[in-house]
Amino acid sequence: MGEHIILIGFMGAGKSTVARSLSRRLQWQLLDTDSMIEARAGMPISRIFETEGEASFRRTESGVLAGLAERRSPVIISTGGGLPMREENRRVLRQMGRVVYLRVKPETVCARLASDTTRPLLQGGDRKEKIRALLAERGPFYEAAAHFAVDTDGKRPDQIAEEILTALGMSGN
Repeated sequence: MGEHIILIGFMGAGKSTVARSLSRRLQWQLLDTDSMIEARAGMPISRIFETEGEASFRRTESGVLAGLAERRSPVIISTGGGLPMREENRRVLRQMGRVVYLRVKPETVCARLASDTTRPLLQGGDRKEKIRALLAERGPFYEAAAHFAVDTDGKRPDQIAEEILTALGMSGN
């Protein structure tokens, strides 16, 4: 099985952006689970939540992960923020390769997602409080799934990518 690099963490942590940087540096293909789910469903995630519900979305998410686990050549995988919440997903992630938790503070998420209206779990109510509560709930699951964590606050994506590659004993182009 390929030794993939898998980025996990909360929405707004920088998973997609850092994944692009890693992909460029290593010349590895980048796969994004949320994009794969949207392509499979033929609609954006917000619409999936609206029409089919979160439980249906999470089942699809687990199915996409299972498909990625079959890949042989190493790839960079950027995951959706809720993917590591299921025990089965955490187990699969750790078997697939090196799992990196991009850790972010609630204040940073609030700033980065201030004008984002596409996140179903942040709609309605006090956004800052929702972010704090979700981060507190999800943090232990991210920690359990990850081989190591990298703090992203105040760092550029290329700095984070370099930190990941150094921790993995790899070098990019």
